[in-house]
Amino acid sequence: MNAKVNISNRAGASFPVRRMNFDFDQVPEYWMNGSAGLTHFMTGLSALFPDGEKLFIDAVRAVRYYPAIKDNEELQKEISAFIGQEAMHTQEHVNFNASAQKYGHDVRTLERITGRYIQFALSNFSKVVKPFGMTREMVNLTATTALEHFTATIASELLRNPHIQDLMTDDTMSYMWFWHAVEENEHKAVAYDVYEAVFGKGLKAYSLRTSALVFAMALIFILQSYFTLRLLQQDKKLNFKELAMIYKYGYSPSKGIITGMAGEMLAYFKPGFHPNDLDTVQLLKDWKAKLGF
Repeated sequence: MNAKVNISNRAGASFPVRRMNFDFDQVPEYWMNGSAGLTHFMTGLSALFPDGEKLFIDAVRAVRYYPAIKDNEELQKEISAFIGQEAMHTQEHVNFNASAQKYGHDVRTLERITGRYIQFALSNFSKVVKPFGMTREMVNLTATTALEHFTATIASELLRNPHIQDLMTDDTMSYMWFWHAVEENEHKAVAYDVYEAVFGKGLKAYSLRTSALVFAMALIFILQSYFTLRLLQQDKKLNFKELAMIYKYGYSPSKGIITGMAGEMLAYFKPGFHPNDLDTVQLLKDWKAKLGF
């Protein structure tokens, strides 16, 4: 594993900010078990993160001093650590994406597309919910709450799915993804707690957060699928073999990471749901021990 880890918890939150510094220079082109399809599948996902996590940071930062939460010292500490962790995720995915670009894979364009589509989606969702008195800041927070459920869910599935783990044959890349997955679950409740403090737990809050999740999942599926196919096509590896690998480990009932997420994703629609209802305490304890945290 080519990374230096500096752990800071000056905020006093329940989870630390780990300052990573991965060296991607020695990462092979097809780092996921030599498969172009699986590597591009993960790279397509990585292309979503820089602008996506910038949204998370900006959304929570914009409302952290609202009257409902400004004097909540515990939540303020969690917000500070949340921002710190997400900033590190952004930095490392930007660096990884740049390393993929060196192999001729045009990830930079995919990042720009992500940024444009995030703004497009937020703008249109804002128009839909404007009659309910939603400001753009509230729309951003609602979207962040929904997307944080997605990132925490795919992260916990990654930490549970041995089929995907076995394919991550490069030490640097496996460590990066497992580190990211652990932290997504460490801070999985922060945006949700901010959302509930600002919006409450009523029918309006429930309707908005669940509608946002449906809207966001449709957008992510379209973008990530397009990114994967585009990378494969540019690489001249858009063929049955690579698509079959993506199906097997992405969407098949027995091994797929996406299909494995179904139960936890649907839990978000339960009235009274809270992210901590999905117990990952032992899972994180085990993985933090494996990663040396």
